Amino acid sequence: MSLQAITQRIRDAEAKAGRAAGSVTLIAVSKVQPDARVRAVLTEGQRVFGENYVQEAQGKWPGFRADFSSIALHMIGPLQTNKAKVAVELFDAIHTLDRPSLAEKLAKLAQARGTCPALFVQVNTGSEPQKAGVLPEDLDAFIAAARAMDLPLSGLMCIPPDAEDAAQHFDTLAEMANRNGLIGLSMGMSGDFEAAIAAGATHVRVGSAIFGARTYA
Repeated sequence: MSLQAITQRIRDAEAKAGRAAGSVTLIAVSKVQPDARVRAVLTEGQRVFGENYVQEAQGKWPGFRADFSSIALHMIGPLQTNKAKVAVELFDAIHTLDRPSLAEKLAKLAQARGTCPALFVQVNTGSEPQKAGVLPEDLDAFIAAARAMDLPLSGLMCIPPDAEDAAQHFDTLAEMANRNGLIGLSMGMSGDFEAAIAAGATHVRVGSAIFGARTYA
């Protein structure tokens, strides 16, 4: 499916939900995609991209940023604490703040640099043991602790369980954000982004529907 088609579906979902056109940011998930595919999407006008791996992004994006202006890069994969320094220099937003040790590291880096990427707290809304994210019952205290460190929290992020109704998790995340005074909602992927927009998503993460299937080495 083309970038244009995905963008139109987002605009249609915004209208159906009674939301302003352009209120949802499309993050084109370019992880493990060949440079030619990424360049083609850049040429079409897309400027917001998501990457899962710091090392891959570090090798890929300096060159693209030299050729294209106004690129915004979002970290949407798990972030190891030992790669946080590189991440804060490379990314405009990090969607996977998920534990106290990472919050402490990001706070120290922010104090040293004087700036910090926008941060989304990843919430494990399904309480899945194999999945990263702050558990729902721990979220309010985690947000309070992050704010006490002067971290710039923009919102929340979730990846719903595969076997469950994603819409219920999107609604839950929206309620969590609202009670904590957060506006950003990073939720919804290729198969469910329209339901996420109906629930209030501000950022949707779409990869294969734009770029095609990934080929892993």
